[in-house]
Amino acid sequence: MAQVARSVGVSQQTVSRVANDAPNVSPKTRERILRAMDELGFRPNFAGRSLRSGRYHAVGLCLYNVTEFGNLATLDGITSAARDHGYALTMIEMGDDAPISLEEMSQRIMELPVDGLILSMSIMANDFNEFRPHPGLSTVLLTMHAHPFCTTVDSDQYGCSTLLMSYLFSHGHRAIRFVSGPTYSIDSQFREAGWRSALVSRGLEAAEPLRGDWTANSGYEAGSRLARDKGATAVYVANDQMAMGVIAALTDAGRRVPEDVSVVGIDDSLENTVPHNRLTTVRFDLLARGRVAFEHAIRGSEPGYETAAIRIPGTLVERETVADVS
Repeated sequence: MAQVARSVGVSQQTVSRVANDAPNVSPKTRERILRAMDELGFRPNFAGRSLRSGRYHAVGLCLYNVTEFGNLATLDGITSAARDHGYALTMIEMGDDAPISLEEMSQRIMELPVDGLILSMSIMANDFNEFRPHPGLSTVLLTMHAHPFCTTVDSDQYGCSTLLMSYLFSHGHRAIRFVSGPTYSIDSQFREAGWRSALVSRGLEAAEPLRGDWTANSGYEAGSRLARDKGATAVYVANDQMAMGVIAALTDAGRRVPEDVSVVGIDDSLENTVPHNRLTTVRFDLLARGRVAFEHAIRGSEPGYETAAIRIPGTLVERETVADVS
């Protein structure tokens, strides 16, 4: 700290104020001190800072299956926001086969020095309705389900279906089949609900969905069955991996995409993995999902903070797998 103070020509007390994010330092001086800290490799001591401020400047994160595409991108958003705010992250990964208990997750992370929690829900927690965040510990849930006592943040899994179905309707499609993810998946449940609602609102029949497990192979199995359905003009598939399997099966059965059957997916996860990606899909801003969750995790204990259900809209990515049948 003394070296930083000498470099900038200020007192060690002023450097300490900047290191602890305290007020009463001019923006110009703060910028000079931060630059000197970076050049000299100075890093504030989190333990000392927490003793002075009563905060740890750390957030706890609990994720299921961190290697999944959506979780990795969300984690990037969380870590970048933490870096911007000078916070540390403590992460616990839960196994895919473990039942979700919000109380158990929060208790595990509460044992660590953190100011807030971000808890991911890929499936419904068995104590969702009963869960109460611990006093003074801001808790954010990554889920589409609204919660009476916690802020929830997620990509709009229902709205993405509305977006895709409106696009297919605008191209004349009315007989639109759906390939879902696993029945326990919250994302798949909301995507299916959006598909079904869009059809019903137009007085159209919603045929029984075909079930997949997010993999391309399960999409291929569904596509092989869909190839025999000569009445369907379009297929909405609940993620891009399964959509590629559906397209492969339709092609192998002699059905052309999009001339005979149009196909759309969700998540735009094939970039840099599939050459000449032709799939029309919806892209989610998963970095924003992570950043927004982090912002609320550090704000939630502030006076006057009100919880919210935040849904981040997706963006239609129009490529080459939808034909006009109107």
